[in-house]
Amino acid sequence: MPLLSVNKVKPLSVAIAALVSLNSFVYASELTIVRQALQPGGFVLGTLTDCESYTLNSKTGRCDDKGQFIFGFGRDAKLQQQVEFKLKNGQALLYNFPLAARTYKEDKITGVASKYVAPPDSVIKRIASDNKQIGAARKVDSDLNGYQQTFIWPSKGRISGVYGSRRIFNNVPKRPHFGLDVAAPTGTEVVAPAAGIIRLAHNDMYYSGGTIILDHGYGLTSTFIHLSKLDVKEGQVVKQGDKIAEIGATGRVTGAHLDWRINWFSERLDPAFWVKPGGNKK
Repeated sequence: MPLLSVNKVKPLSVAIAALVSLNSFVYASELTIVRQALQPGGFVLGTLTDCESYTLNSKTGRCDDKGQFIFGFGRDAKLQQQVEFKLKNGQALLYNFPLAARTYKEDKITGVASKYVAPPDSVIKRIASDNKQIGAARKVDSDLNGYQQTFIWPSKGRISGVYGSRRIFNNVPKRPHFGLDVAAPTGTEVVAPAAGIIRLAHNDMYYSGGTIILDHGYGLTSTFIHLSKLDVKEGQVVKQGDKIAEIGATGRVTGAHLDWRINWFSERLDPAFWVKPGGNKK
């Protein structure tokens, strides 16, 4: 298979590395970037003429019939990323995507009940079942095109938690936080940030309580957790802006809020890169 190495990252892309690019520009004659956030937790949405598929860090994705694609970078992604695109004629192209470094916030919380720090043995099987359902929902690779929309905020309220931060409960470091938290009273509505199909609707998971996973297409999903009420069912088609749930304090939380997460398959992305800053304000 012919393999061409292309390093067409222009100075413009470096200048906006810490931002989401909203205007299209061209890396090369074949590759057009529609939106991107070139940081860990970020993403690239673009189009490559005659693209069939691509590989990033051993993860493979598909291009749609117009050559459009979406992929993302995890919290601890290396700053030099290379993507191999496979074209319909069998040719392969390599593109480099340099990421700007970022730092993450640490939150130290004391006096937390032990059940929030380490689950009892009696619920281990329940947690495993929850994780299996979540994993299956995030593996779906559909032909939906909701990922192409400009996302809107799923709820209004104060930002109480950010992506990538590490919480330390009673001096015990926990896993990094992979969501964007919007604090608001129980019953505050949650809407679909982009169109898609509900792949998971569960009223009571151990950690996340009321949980919804919305498939936007081509491996991109939104997850909404700690919900007090679910207004949708699995398999239901929703449009951008449709009410899907209400904020709550279910699962293992200390107060009412929405924890919104975005995944590209198993890769956890930063929701803040997908929406307009300040759009959470009432």
